[in-house]
Amino acid sequence: MTKQSISTISATLLLCALTTLSSCKKETKQAEMPKTEVAPKTVYASSVIPFFDQWKLILGDGSNAGIATDFENKDFFYTQNDGKDNWVVFKAPNGGDTHGTSNNTRTELAQTKKWYPETADDKLSATLKVMNVSATGDARVAASHAVVVGQIHSADAFENEPLKIFYKKYPGQTKGSVFWHYEINTAGDDNAKRWDYSSAVWGNDFSVVGSDANTFPAEPEDGIALGEEFSYNVVVKQGIMELTFTSPGHETKTFTKNLLQSEYATKADIPVQTQKLFFPIGQDGVERKEAYTGEGCFFKLGCYNQTNGKSPDVNKNWCSGAETHGGDIQKQYADGNYAEVWFKTGSISVNDKAVSNDGYFAKND
Repeated sequence: MTKQSISTISATLLLCALTTLSSCKKETKQAEMPKTEVAPKTVYASSVIPFFDQWKLILGDGSNAGIATDFENKDFFYTQNDGKDNWVVFKAPNGGDTHGTSNNTRTELAQTKKWYPETADDKLSATLKVMNVSATGDARVAASHAVVVGQIHSADAFENEPLKIFYKKYPGQTKGSVFWHYEINTAGDDNAKRWDYSSAVWGNDFSVVGSDANTFPAEPEDGIALGEEFSYNVVVKQGIMELTFTSPGHETKTFTKNLLQSEYATKADIPVQTQKLFFPIGQDGVERKEAYTGEGCFFKLGCYNQTNGKSPDVNKNWCSGAETHGGDIQKQYADGNYAEVWFKTGSISVNDKAVSNDGYFAKND
């Protein structure tokens, strides 16, 4: 082989080596370049349950977020997928700023229109599961460890509530209770004497409480567990409220209540349950004979936490003495001192005689 041939081969090999090295460097640079991550698309509650144009959203800090279309708040209101379905999450701490005159926080929808029981043809339905109730609270206080997941509220006069749907579960127990309340529309000018009558759906009613601050009553055999689905359907037509409660594996329960004629217009009409629970704290009023006739009413849906940090000495039925960490929301969320409710479906039907409910929001926002 000549010197010229050897020189040509050497030059060719050197060129190949340089080309290969350059190619490797390019590949290394390409491999080292960080991949651009695409942020997951936000799934808004209004895409999961498309009825948010009918409501204003009150948040767990007492603020009114208005119509919650394409809206989320990671502390109180957002969506969550459980591996099968998307759910709308409502969350409220034990302590913090509240809406209106209430002692309790809520993340809750309030209907933008009000309707009158005597001309009503209005409906509300929902499928939900309660994921958490407060970890603390005085067991003797009936409202401890409870949350309201649906309501009918009066917008007028005393703003009392002909319907509140509760879930309540004591710590350490697997099953909780579902029950509903009728609050009297108190006769006269003194609403301080108002009271609720509680009806059990599954498990116990409101009146079943602990024997002391740290002793719980027996777990209900036919109760509902945290994370277990149930549904309610509320119909008010021409003054009659009809309630239907369903849950897989549980007996369907139905109830009827007249909203135009009181059952509790005299002291003799007041139930024993009420006498035992409310009379000792001076709540022993009677209801006006026409009940909620003539008052604008509206639906609410969400998470109205019934546990708060006020002392039971103030009111032994409604003041829980629970942990609030001075209103620090994140600390409450960290140790279970909050209520959380997930909704999978919801629907509302409003009759054409309903009118604006702006007056209620003007008074309470």
